[in-house]
Amino acid sequence: MTTLQIKSRPRPGSINTSINPVLATVLANRGIKEPNDLDLGLKNLLPPTGLSHIDLAAELLSEAITAAANVVIIGDFDADGATSCALAVRCLKAFGLDSVSYLVPNRFEFGYGLSPEIVGVAATRQPDVIVTVDNGISSVDGVHAAQALGMSVLITDHHLPGEQIPTADVIVNPNLPGDKFASKNLAGVGVIFYVMLALRAKLRAMGWFEASGIKEPNMSQFLDLVALGTVADVVPLDRNNRILVQQGLQRIRNGQACEGIKALLAVGNRNTSRLATADLGFVIGPRLNAAGRLDDMSIGIEALLADDPNAAMCHASQLDELNKERKQVEQSMQQDALGILSSLETKSRENQSIYLLHNESWHQGVVGLVASRMKERLARPVIAMAPGDCSGEWKGSARSVEGVHIRDLLARLDAVYPGLMVKFGGHAMAAGMSIKGENLERFGKAISQITDEFTQSHDWSQTIWTDGSLSADDFTIEMAELLRQSSPWGQGFPEPVFDGNFEVMETRIVGLTHLKMRLRPTNSNQLVDGICFGYMENNKQEPSGHVRLAYKLDVNEFRDRLTLQLIIQHIE
Repeated sequence: MTTLQIKSRPRPGSINTSINPVLATVLANRGIKEPNDLDLGLKNLLPPTGLSHIDLAAELLSEAITAAANVVIIGDFDADGATSCALAVRCLKAFGLDSVSYLVPNRFEFGYGLSPEIVGVAATRQPDVIVTVDNGISSVDGVHAAQALGMSVLITDHHLPGEQIPTADVIVNPNLPGDKFASKNLAGVGVIFYVMLALRAKLRAMGWFEASGIKEPNMSQFLDLVALGTVADVVPLDRNNRILVQQGLQRIRNGQACEGIKALLAVGNRNTSRLATADLGFVIGPRLNAAGRLDDMSIGIEALLADDPNAAMCHASQLDELNKERKQVEQSMQQDALGILSSLETKSRENQSIYLLHNESWHQGVVGLVASRMKERLARPVIAMAPGDCSGEWKGSARSVEGVHIRDLLARLDAVYPGLMVKFGGHAMAAGMSIKGENLERFGKAISQITDEFTQSHDWSQTIWTDGSLSADDFTIEMAELLRQSSPWGQGFPEPVFDGNFEVMETRIVGLTHLKMRLRPTNSNQLVDGICFGYMENNKQEPSGHVRLAYKLDVNEFRDRLTLQLIIQHIE
């Protein structure tokens, strides 16, 4: 398999600033060149005017509000969709619209997006306007069905459009052809936030708030939802997204989050005042997603809409239990996936450009997680598939590696083998598709052929790029806290990773596969703790002697006691 190697990034020019030199190097490594780039205040947020058709969206929604129309929000069943839905409902109600509700397709009955079937369900509420959030750009038939019933349709989405664009009344999507918005990386929740910014400006210009006796809402109150959805959807954190996330994080740390987010942090045993970006992605995100994977995302949306702390905690507890169940299902499916891989011949296992894994007993709501875990293990794109509904369709979820655009790959397959996939969509690193069960073997051969062609010149070698080594004086809780709180870290703006030589003083296994270590940096007499999650899954014995590590500085909080800990990414 692919060999990992640790390399320090070339030292960039230093930022002309008085901040800590370690942090200055880290930020320079991520393209921060000027002190002004460090200013993540709301005044630096890109204006809504850059998004195509956003004025038309504001006009459509302002007319709906002034006419007291019936609006139905159609969401998606992941954390981005849940936060988008909650934000849309909260904003429209704050703007004075009473008749606003939401509907999220149950993935097991209706699948993804604004399908004709979900339009039929929505029609029972007799909506005047349908607004999609985090979906809709591929819903050609669903839009036709809604418009045929006399509904206006506003699509807000961020997914890449296909060759055919729906005939919605208005579409707002930074990835539409010709759109000039500078940030193409908005999550679905970011798109609907911008639409609501434009709508508030439209209503203000009309004198709506004053005439209606409504206090004009401060849009910053919704940034906790924007931060959560943006991080959970793993979109690249360009400067605009970092501003949205940073401002949302500050509100949550200051105790200004909605009751649902507070409750989810409580069941996840997280200290709100010390919240880091990773807590949104690894604590709240999975609990929200568990509802969409195993049950009904309405549980998650209701948590985010709850204003009563007791109601919010009730929903959060349900989500926590669903997440525990999800972990058990995922663990079983991972073992199945490892069994499939071990059954492959060694030569085949090491030379495939993509892996298609499927099992009749798998849960379609969890295949994305299995694909992600196996992708990390194999350093290759992975598609995991499970049976869908009784129609005989199989649902698949793909996860890719840097440099292999999985949605473009699927588009190429669709062009070469039209009709082989019932539908598909997604991003560069993640995508979904459905196929008929009888085409499973044919799909496997086709996707292998297309990926081989797609990746002929791709370099599969893997390097863990680090921010260099730390001096003995840098192994402190204060340094770890500084790095933790300094910036929203995430996709495209990764957490600081360092490398260095250590002597292994003690080791022990915890949780069956995790390796706890007591280490001494070779440039210091100080002893530090370290943990390498899942180390024993791929290794038969514990390391000893002198090792080179790639690691993150972290603070372990246990029983109100803070200690320095290294989160070890790789051991040489």
